[in-house]
Amino acid sequence: MNIVVSLKQTFDTEAKIVLTGGKIDATGVNVVINPYDEFAIEEALKLKEKFGGEVTVVSVGGDKVEASIRTALAMGCDQGVLVNDPTLENVDEWAVAEILAKAVAQIPYDLILAGRIAVDDGSSQVAVRLADSLNLPSVSSILKLDIEGDKATVVREIDGGTETLELSIPAVLTAQKGLNEPRYPSMMGIMKAKKKELKVLTLADLGISAADVASKMSAPKFSLPTPRTAGKKMSGEPAEQAAELAKLLREEAKVI
Repeated sequence: MNIVVSLKQTFDTEAKIVLTGGKIDATGVNVVINPYDEFAIEEALKLKEKFGGEVTVVSVGGDKVEASIRTALAMGCDQGVLVNDPTLENVDEWAVAEILAKAVAQIPYDLILAGRIAVDDGSSQVAVRLADSLNLPSVSSILKLDIEGDKATVVREIDGGTETLELSIPAVLTAQKGLNEPRYPSMMGIMKAKKKELKVLTLADLGISAADVASKMSAPKFSLPTPRTAGKKMSGEPAEQAAELAKLLREEAKVI
């Protein structure tokens, strides 16, 4: 079974976000594999161990993304593909999905896996847009996956519970926390990763131009939430505190 995993590189979840001129300043910020994509990688590796085949990691981004792809290779993936082009800075989810579709179309696959959401922008769009571009069925937020022949049975998270679905593969599935426990790269895996193929492609290699994947949406400016004001502690007798609270609710909070 040949499996493709869509990978995104994100800021470390512990990183402090700094804005400069309404733009996110990435200087000195540690970057990692999107945590939900790690569940997708682990599930792909488990399927490879069960059925054989290869796992290919595909991503869109700059030079720094190579480090995250190498980490995936150290975990056990077989090869990586990075679409790296100077025109791809700040592309939107639609553009990323279209580019990934072109790259994935060059790879033999039986299944495509991805994380259900990216922790940086929280859009949850790329994987389902990729499925649409490739005309494949998709299921999001899976907690369990069983494959028999050309059928996949998945348990997915829904509001208030779970549901079980059956679909034909190839398909696109997105991984939710709880699907598995991602492995850590071993020292041997890290050494082997250095020799595994990481193919870097440009848009021209995929037969498309920057105009073909021009973003449909942009975020011209970012801003941090307004800091919460400090709470107030009232003193005095209960009756005095109640009166003071009512006054604050009426005059400051304006809720009564």
